[in-house]
Amino acid sequence: MKRCDWAKSELDKKYHDTEWGKPLHGDQAIFELLILETMQAGLSWSTVLTKRENFRQALDGFDYQKIALYNEEKKSELLTNAGLIRNKLKIHSIIKNAQAFLRVQEEFTSFDDYLWSFVDGKPIVNQFEKREEVPTETELSQKLAKDLKKRGFSFVGPVTCYAFIQASGLVNDHLLDCDFY
Repeated sequence: MKRCDWAKSELDKKYHDTEWGKPLHGDQAIFELLILETMQAGLSWSTVLTKRENFRQALDGFDYQKIALYNEEKKSELLTNAGLIRNKLKIHSIIKNAQAFLRVQEEFTSFDDYLWSFVDGKPIVNQFEKREEVPTETELSQKLAKDLKKRGFSFVGPVTCYAFIQASGLVNDHLLDCDFY
C-alpha cells in the first residue's frame, strides 16, 4: 500500500489510513482534533498520537462542555499527569479553547458549520507530488487562525491551523501517488 511518506510508524500509518484528510464532521470529533493539534505545537504528531488515549481519559472524553468548567484543581491535576503533554500554557489553552468553542456554537449553531464555512462546505483538493511541495501554512490557515484568535482561542497560529484543516479534511493534501488521494 502506498501512503504519504510522513506515515512511518504503525500508529502513524493507522492514523493516516483511517482519519487524516477524511472530511470530519461533528462538533465532538472536531473539538478532539483541534485540541490534539494545539498540543502538537513544537512537537511531533507521533508524540501526540501516543498520548491521545491519555488525553481522552484525562479530559472526560474531550467533552468540551465539561472542560469549559474545569477549575484550578483540575488544571493542577492535568499538569501532574505524566501521560499528558504537561505544558502549563497548553493545558490552560484546552480550557480556554473549550470556552471559545461553546461561544462559536452559540453563534453558528455548530462549530462544524463554522469551520466548514471557510471552504464553502467542500474540501480543497491539492495535487502535490512530493512532501516538499506541501505548504506549512496558507492564506486559508492564516484567515482561520486570525478568526479563531479573535474569538478567544489560543495555540491556533497559521501553521497549527493548516495541520488542523489537513487532518480534518478541509484540505486534501494526500500526495498524488498515495492510495488515499
